[in-house]
Amino acid sequence: MKRIWVTGFRGFELGLFGNNDPKKTVLIYALKRLLTREIEDGADWLITGGQMGIEQLALEAAIELKQEEPTFQTAMMLPFTDFGSQWNEANQAKLAQLKTLVDFTANVSQEKYSNPIQFRNYQTFMLEHTDAAILFYDEQATESTVKYTYAGLKQHAETKPYPITLVDFDRLQEFADEYAETLQDW
Repeated sequence: MKRIWVTGFRGFELGLFGNNDPKKTVLIYALKRLLTREIEDGADWLITGGQMGIEQLALEAAIELKQEEPTFQTAMMLPFTDFGSQWNEANQAKLAQLKTLVDFTANVSQEKYSNPIQFRNYQTFMLEHTDAAILFYDEQATESTVKYTYAGLKQHAETKPYPITLVDFDRLQEFADEYAETLQDW
């Protein structure tokens, strides 16, 4: 069994606003390409969280891929029981919908949010229950909490084999160019 953790930038960090944003189409394209490669290399699970941005988009992409790869499974692991409760109604509804579409969902902590340590425990859980990661992050980006995830991934990879695919802004531009070429081929 090979389990892939996909995480990275939040939607606002990518300037992604709404389902009709053209950036979403490119990000889904990129995620499907990356996940397809992982599936071809033996991945059978996508395990991610429910953050708006890359995590939710990864689940959307994986759910679409399941039409072609029905044995590929999806899991949404949330850091605590009331995750997303502070979001607006539309974003809460999106999270609830994704929960119904994935193959498995659970909370790492069985308590409501009470302490930032829950995020560290969540990261430790994800590292211990996955075999590789795809991280959408650019070290040149403005301040982002994703830097802590990147540091944790690198530290984990120093102690055991744990491949990390880093998708920075340059790689995202390459995906955008590839996607544009597919449109021209029509």
